Amino acid sequence: MALRDFFGRLRGGAPQPTPETPNPDPPAPVAEIPPPEPEALPAEIPQPEAEAPAKTGWFARLKAGLSRSTAKLTDSVVSLLHKRRLDDEALEELEETLITADLGVAASRRIVEGFRRTRFGKEVTDEEVKAALADEIAAILDPVAQPMEIIPARAPHVVLVVGVNGTGKTTTIAKLGRHYAEQGMKIGFVAGDTFRAAAVEQLQVWAGRTSARFFAPAKPGADAAGLAFDALTAARADGLDLLLVDTAGRLHNKSALMEELRKIIRVIKRVDEAAPHSVLLVLDATTGQNAVQQVKVFKEMVDVTGLAVTKLDGSAKGGVVVALAQEFGLPVHVVGVGEKAEDLRPFAARDFARGLMGLD
Repeated sequence: MALRDFFGRLRGGAPQPTPETPNPDPPAPVAEIPPPEPEALPAEIPQPEAEAPAKTGWFARLKAGLSRSTAKLTDSVVSLLHKRRLDDEALEELEETLITADLGVAASRRIVEGFRRTRFGKEVTDEEVKAALADEIAAILDPVAQPMEIIPARAPHVVLVVGVNGTGKTTTIAKLGRHYAEQGMKIGFVAGDTFRAAAVEQLQVWAGRTSARFFAPAKPGADAAGLAFDALTAARADGLDLLLVDTAGRLHNKSALMEELRKIIRVIKRVDEAAPHSVLLVLDATTGQNAVQQVKVFKEMVDVTGLAVTKLDGSAKGGVVVALAQEFGLPVHVVGVGEKAEDLRPFAARDFARGLMGLD
């Protein structure tokens, strides 16, 4: 499926604590804050209406965004295998090189074994090496290149967005919301990162731009679970199609984060037993192999259903996407290579693999 068609087709652990008894007092009303005047916009938030039309296609931007990762990977591999017979020693060195390029031990071993079966004992050119690596990488990535399916019958489809601080959760929500709104969906944003005023303000701005309903905490540090409960109740009454719920990221305090996320899930299940319908874990590519550890930790907390990988344009560690695919097999829904809304796109295995190897 062509990337430009993707969004058009989107419509269509530990023992659980004893469930809380709902507060007999009526919940505090959810504050709906009107968007601020343009001059009050946070400087770091891009303004879509001011963006110039893209001069290059998505693959060109993806390839450019992966350029640091490409240089790190291809320079080492090509220099290693240039006009060299792929004997045992060369393949062992290749495996070490791939591991150093953040592809992970399991994926690197799988790639080398593929080389051993098909190219062992042969001399290869630089382009043959790149093309062969791209094919092996695409084979690993293809099973996880899956869109995040939004099911209208669930109305609203609830997406709980999780991740550590700084990965780009709030920005990812804003970009996803804009894309889905362009497909005619009625969107809601829940500012569940109640301790970060900047996150609340950022979602507020994007809600205004996308005509999304905005659910804000009544005060800083308000209970995120209560906010999510009220937001989902209101979203159902208003007939929203999609509710994107931001959450706080505090991996350094694992037990507190675990309990908060679990509480949010328990509370929203009182409104819709099937919610959240998706749990999207946002990962920052610049963290490299640390992203693997983040997936392990969050999988212990919640039922992660898919991944979004951001900031590939600022990283030389884009190979970690291959490591994630091989180790966890979780769907990779979207990848980001820039600040603009159109720089977050559905993940395509072949495009990513060829872009990573610097191929057209």
